[in-house]
Amino acid sequence: MKLTLCNTRFFPQSYSSPPQARLTAGFHPKAFITTGVSVALSMGLFIAPPSVPSEFPLNQSPAVSLIPRNDKDQLGCRRDELELNTDAAESEPVTDAGIVAEAWQIVNDKFFSTGRGSWSPESWLTKKDDILSTPIQSRSRAHDIIRRMLTSLGDPYTRFLSPAEFAKLARYDMTGIGINLREVLDDNQGLKLKVIGLLLHGPAHGAGVRQGDELLSVNGIDVTGKSAFEASSLIHGSSGTLVNIMVKHGRCGPVQSIDIERQSIARTPVYYRMEQIGNSSSFVGYVRLKEFNALARKDLVTAMKRLHDMGASSFVLDLRDNLGGSVQAGVEIAKLFLHEGELVTYTVGRDPQYTQSIVAESPPLITTPVIILVNKNTASASEIVVTALHDNCRAVLVGERTYGKGLIQHVFELQDGSGVAVTIGKYVTPNHMDINDNGIEPDFRNLPAWNEVTKHLSGCHKPN
Repeated sequence: MKLTLCNTRFFPQSYSSPPQARLTAGFHPKAFITTGVSVALSMGLFIAPPSVPSEFPLNQSPAVSLIPRNDKDQLGCRRDELELNTDAAESEPVTDAGIVAEAWQIVNDKFFSTGRGSWSPESWLTKKDDILSTPIQSRSRAHDIIRRMLTSLGDPYTRFLSPAEFAKLARYDMTGIGINLREVLDDNQGLKLKVIGLLLHGPAHGAGVRQGDELLSVNGIDVTGKSAFEASSLIHGSSGTLVNIMVKHGRCGPVQSIDIERQSIARTPVYYRMEQIGNSSSFVGYVRLKEFNALARKDLVTAMKRLHDMGASSFVLDLRDNLGGSVQAGVEIAKLFLHEGELVTYTVGRDPQYTQSIVAESPPLITTPVIILVNKNTASASEIVVTALHDNCRAVLVGERTYGKGLIQHVFELQDGSGVAVTIGKYVTPNHMDINDNGIEPDFRNLPAWNEVTKHLSGCHKPN
């Protein structure tokens, strides 16, 4: 599963956050099934393709009969089946040297150097030869070697995750059933959704969903053309309830209808209240967002709507001490405040797939003025929201300079249930500012009067 995390103290999977953030939510010790699965905590953009074969059985009987194929389809399908069978035949027991080599390969393929260290493809190749030239006698020794290997990169956000640390990422599961979706182009240049990662022994895995499956529908709703986030939102629901998904196994079927019990463990990060503005008859809606987890967007929308219905004429969004979390959640929350076509952020990476502009696709949830409270611990996904609203003249910032983490990490699972968080790119604000190590300066140190907020926003210039 992909998690793009934005966190100040701890940065697992794809995410943006400063070093050493604590993840307190407990995840069941269920590791993602593929090495390349990015636990990027927020958007579906930062996903690395799987690099180890699926552990799903290849001979499950179909729930729906196969659709007849033409000769070209049959040839492609036979090729796919041959490759899958070859992968299965070649799978070997996990070895200590194999885990180290796997971690090395992930960095070799995905690492985005920020210039802090002396990393180069040539020096990294030499390091592999040095490390694997001597026997590795134990699993703890293998983990220590990986830690030192990653430390040598000079990037504080690229780090090793023990199996226990990796297991804590479940609260960022955007679906509640343990799958990570990615948008890919079909043969007609339309969008389809593929399962690029799932939790080993998670709900979807146990129900028969496989790596590489195509998601066709959720509770009878066709997801063709929908984004990964939209489909994940349809899947997500109360823990213990059932969701029905229709999937096509592999490129050629079969198609199967599967009922899966949701097992979300995320707790709401949203707290809100209504406050009167001085002695006036006006009210402000106060919303505190503690982190960007799987419930952040849904619960924030609920809070904002309730406050609006109660008569809030303006809003305060408190992101102080919010170290980040899921980048995808941060991006989707920023979109709630922006007009269609306005820029949320730019992303830049070593891999061209990570270089893109992200924009809002629909009208804003609210158009009233917003104050965002920030401090030195406002970081990562929080800074995506802060800069998106600030640069697009939708909010003023009040408090202290933010932390300044503009890097994106993916968390990749290793075959023994541990993982590595690897920097794979960075984001740049709508005003083309690289905030990494710089942070964002607030507009006001102390809470301004609302007429000052309105005046400030009226003189604001949006990015070109």
